[in-house]
Amino acid sequence: MDICDVNGVSLGVDEFGAADSPLILCLGAPTMLSWPDALCRQLAEQGRHVVRCDLRDAGASSSGDLTAPNYTLRDLAADAAGLARAFDDRPAHLAGTGISGMIAQVAALDFPDAFSALTLIGTRPIAPGPVDDDLPDHDQATMGPLFSRPQPDWTDVGSVADFMADGAKILGDDPAEARAVAARIWARTRGSDPGAHQADQLGMVFSRLDCRPRWRERLSQLQLPTLVVHGRLDPFFPLGNGEVIAREIPGARLLILDEASRAVPTTDIPEVAAAMAAL
Repeated sequence: MDICDVNGVSLGVDEFGAADSPLILCLGAPTMLSWPDALCRQLAEQGRHVVRCDLRDAGASSSGDLTAPNYTLRDLAADAAGLARAFDDRPAHLAGTGISGMIAQVAALDFPDAFSALTLIGTRPIAPGPVDDDLPDHDQATMGPLFSRPQPDWTDVGSVADFMADGAKILGDDPAEARAVAARIWARTRGSDPGAHQADQLGMVFSRLDCRPRWRERLSQLQLPTLVVHGRLDPFFPLGNGEVIAREIPGARLLILDEASRAVPTTDIPEVAAAMAAL
């Protein structure tokens, strides 16, 4: 792992594949470990240079006031464009998952010359907050048990790993995989501040960002090949969100993972990697 300086901040990055191969930039959500090692390796094996990164205030990246970030969604979009240019003179394939899928949409709209293709996994076309009338909101039967749990001891890796595994089980993801990833994220978090561990695990800072103005109404302007991947069983951003994105971006392909929820299951990684590499 390494550090890349862009836009006055330092971002944690990790690389797979040959540096002279076409670049796929995978934005963390919020840390780079939201992108499975196996997916990154398979993309590299298919001739891609994969760079995954931590967002600001996550992982190895620059950190500030987690309760009042002094940057906006547009700044994170500019970070993505800056990283793409730092690693390759050619336009990059940009990929975002969950919250970073929102960043990726804005980055592709605001910096069209920086990107050649777009992959959006398990995301939606609006910022955190109230949803549009035609978009399905979080499944409340799932959100109740998910958000009513007692908080873990954020300074104890075992407590955090158990908490994240339990959350994955509620969401319909693999708890064993979630436990392992949570322990890796915990080990990469800077310092011992409980708030930093919570932010890295749950993406708390993103919900406090200024995400204005809206970008959904601009999606029809995108002119780059786009892959939209969504789990059919996703209760957090239900499938209808991905369907809307795929309808509103001209020519976008929608890949529905029938047995998936939030995370890309190990069994689906070959199909997702092949679809991404085909863009």
